[in-house]
Amino acid sequence: MRLILDGKINKTYVQSLCMMFFHGEKFPENESNPNGILKLNTKDTNDGISCDCELIYNGKIAKSNTYVPFKENVTYERISKSVIGKAVYSVGKQLTGRDIEWGILTGIRPSKVAWEIYQCYGYDTALDILCNEYLLSKNKARLALDVALNENSILKKYTQNACSIYISIPFCPTRCAYCSFVSYSTKKLFDLIPEYINHLLYELEEKINVINRLDLKVVSLYIGGGTPTTLSAEQLDILLSNINNKIELWKLDEFTVECGRPDTITNDKIEVLKKYGVRRISVNPQTLNDQVLINIGRKHTTDDFLNAYDLVDKYNFEIINTDLIAGLDGDDEQSFKASIDKIIELNPENITVHSFSVKKSAQILRDDSSIYEKSGEVAKKSVEYSYDALTKNGYIPYYMYRQKNTIADLENVGYSKKDKLGIYNVLMMSDAHTVFGIGAGATTKLAKNNNGKTDILRIFSKKYPYEYLQNNKSDIGEIINFFHTEK
Repeated sequence: MRLILDGKINKTYVQSLCMMFFHGEKFPENESNPNGILKLNTKDTNDGISCDCELIYNGKIAKSNTYVPFKENVTYERISKSVIGKAVYSVGKQLTGRDIEWGILTGIRPSKVAWEIYQCYGYDTALDILCNEYLLSKNKARLALDVALNENSILKKYTQNACSIYISIPFCPTRCAYCSFVSYSTKKLFDLIPEYINHLLYELEEKINVINRLDLKVVSLYIGGGTPTTLSAEQLDILLSNINNKIELWKLDEFTVECGRPDTITNDKIEVLKKYGVRRISVNPQTLNDQVLINIGRKHTTDDFLNAYDLVDKYNFEIINTDLIAGLDGDDEQSFKASIDKIIELNPENITVHSFSVKKSAQILRDDSSIYEKSGEVAKKSVEYSYDALTKNGYIPYYMYRQKNTIADLENVGYSKKDKLGIYNVLMMSDAHTVFGIGAGATTKLAKNNNGKTDILRIFSKKYPYEYLQNNKSDIGEIINFFHTEK
């Protein structure tokens, strides 16, 4: 799609709006024969901003004109996004007939906007604003507000000197067809694991030293991937014993290991995790439909998951999390309902419901370029059912994020039993919390208060394990410079 923009217009925002109606759309600068042409023209008046919009797509034309007045205590940027959002939403709906439940609200964290509005106006008025000005459905507006309230019950407990650590284990027994994470599953790469662990522990020591210099306090540790339990029990013991020597694990508010794949979970590995004080553990089936598991390239069955869950459950971890994905290839509404119902029956403390999203690097997109448009209604009904069933059974939505190119423009939501919220999940999404990323593909997110505003710096590790192992450049100086502190 070609964009022709005239005025003070956020190009990225316009692209995000277009992609909600036209999944997988691209925006090359000089394409000679684009699928569509979107023309936007904005003008400031004394009282507000007006926007003329025209969209030509596959031979069809739609036009709109919108106007939003300036309002006290509302920024120019927000007024601009509102008028542009409504204009693009109008032409998108005209040509596709689609109502987008998230309206003109884009971005990874809808609860952030909901929280800002709630703080100014309270719950009921915020609900009206989200529905009428941002065009959210009432269900999504209520979800955003509820998540905002629950996640802020965690955020208010932590000050600027709190931080978290994320450790990346980017290896999996096999690669799922939908996967976009930096994870690897060949024998050649498995042979790198011992060297990878050594490099990881060296980086950990560097980061712990800088954490101490900056007088920060580690409150949560998350080991993810990939699938950390791809490591052998012996390798896990080496990793965790070294971490234990550097961090007082028993003092952490949360210590999570994402086992993920049931086919990697064994008794000796779980004993190692329990030995070192892991408090939160994930066992993720994604679906309890064996045919769908085959479709997405998972090398385990429903029975494998149930056996793994039963094994983990016997060790009395404080929190068990399970993940499901709505809208997977071959799944239907009844199948997804059966998966949710069975997971609820198992009674884990956390349940995360993802909506199917495919990244450019995923194998399934290369195999089927129409995958974005598949299973939309199934996914919507599955997500609706999960909300109803989980809240009815005492689970509350406590964190949420959205991704581009998700089927039916849906969201990913973490549900929790009361007082069992996943702390790292909330802190990691926050703009005010520092997370030190360690390992290939990990991101360090630094946050500091600057006269009432939060400055953020993200530092990205080398993406691939072999690049990570060859990299001798330290980011410690960059971290110290950001905080302007020498201790």
